[in-house]
Amino acid sequence: MRDRGRGGRERVPVVVQARSGRRGLARVLWFAAETVVTCGVLILLLVVHQLWWTNQQARAEAGERVAVLEREWDISPPEAGGSSGASGASGGAVGASPAPEEPAPVGGSSAAPSARPSSGGAKPSPAPARTPSGETFAVLRIPRIGLTVPVAQGISKSKVLDKGYVGHYPGTAAPGRVGNVALAGHRNTHGEPFRYVNRLRKGDEITLRTREGTYTYRVDQILPVTSPRDTGVIQPVPRSIVKPSYGYSKAGSYLTLTTCTPEFTSRYRLIVWATLRR
Repeated sequence: MRDRGRGGRERVPVVVQARSGRRGLARVLWFAAETVVTCGVLILLLVVHQLWWTNQQARAEAGERVAVLEREWDISPPEAGGSSGASGASGGAVGASPAPEEPAPVGGSSAAPSARPSSGGAKPSPAPARTPSGETFAVLRIPRIGLTVPVAQGISKSKVLDKGYVGHYPGTAAPGRVGNVALAGHRNTHGEPFRYVNRLRKGDEITLRTREGTYTYRVDQILPVTSPRDTGVIQPVPRSIVKPSYGYSKAGSYLTLTTCTPEFTSRYRLIVWATLRR
């Protein structure tokens, strides 16, 4: 029945749907907010995993590996007058392909630098050919930054670096030998063994222990920033090809540490050089 107002005119009822429209908009906004919060939580968990959990796992594995190595060496030391286990051949052109976040001098997706024969009279002595990629053969200690970490052959992410180990560039010298012992390590995540190598100063001691003995190097030069493609830094006689004022000009027994810089990037490389003292 139609409602008649004053004057006998009919009124037509009007249906208002504003409330239902508002409810729909509220549901959409609520769903969007839940999605944003969920994504935020997932990102936070990913960051925690990368910056904390990978470090815990890698450090635990690396520490256990150091203990195993040194226990084996103490139980069965090398025989007197035996071979040191390192070949005397010169380092050939051995290439590798580190991933973008690997702290290798050439980093990125480009090929790792190859170890070429020195222009000097002496030739480098590479790591034992019997050492397969990923196998640990030395322990690196840097008292200045409280670092004790195993050294493994190669710079593979999955086999070496992501385990918290320091990687030994294929084709470079063995510890204690003439040439350049070139090592790479993560600056951040996965144990980040080289997190604080920027704190090293000239004169700081670095030791490399193998089954054959302990070799002490002393920090001599530091190249704060160079290109990932600066292959000269791991040559038998190391010298930067980007900044030629950094490096050496004659054969010797060198140790090179390479990692990424600035932190949490792989844009440049930080290089630390040391020379053998005993």
